[in-house]
Formats: sequence, C-alpha cells, structure tokens
Amino acid sequence: MNSWATALKDGGLLRRDAYIDGAFEGGERRFAVTDPASGEIVAEVADMSSQDADRAVAAAAKAQPGWARRTAKERSDLIRRWADLMMAAQDDLALILTSEMGKPLGEAKGEIAYGASFI
Repeated sequence: MNSWATALKDGGLLRRDAYIDGAFEGGERRFAVTDPASGEIVAEVADMSSQDADRAVAAAAKAQPGWARRTAKERSDLIRRWADLMMAAQDDLALILTSEMGKPLGEAKGEIAYGASFI
C-alpha cells in the first residue's frame, strides 16, 4: 500500500476501476498513476476502451428516465447528500487529489469544497 494511502480515513474512496452500469470493472489493461512529487505509484487504474465509454454512455441513457421520474425534492435530497459526503470526506479526497496531481494539500481541499459547491 502507498505510504500516503494509510493516512486515508476511508480507503474505499481510492477506486481503481471504472463504474459502468452499476458495477465497478477493471478492464483488460491498467496503467500507473504516479505522484509527481515522489514518483511513487498512487494506483494502477483501469484503462478502459472506447467501447467501454460507449457502454457507460448507454447505461447513463438507460438510467435517465428513472432519474427523471423522481420528484425535484427527491433529486435535490440525493444531490445534497452527495455534496455533504464530499465535504465529510474532504481531507481524504484532497489527499488523493494531491497525490495524483501534485498540487498543495490546502489547494486540493479548496478544490474539493469548490466542486461540492456546484453540486
């Protein structure tokens, strides 16, 4: 395990596979994501194909009518919960972002908060 990854409160936030149609998939190939500051491998992640992207788009299109049938209040509650979960995991998400992008931790925390503000 990466030395920084042991600092995560929720190691499940560091995902290595692609989420398609309700399931995480590893794909046929993987590639290394490295920490630009240390050169350490952050994770080996799924290298998905264009066909996998097509499947993901088709799955999203299939799911959209169910989402549209939800009331505005239901959608709002779910989206608010997503933003709340992001903020609750801000430290872990910022550590992952810092490790894969090399940006300062404080800036990464701000980026997580900024992203959550749009949700």
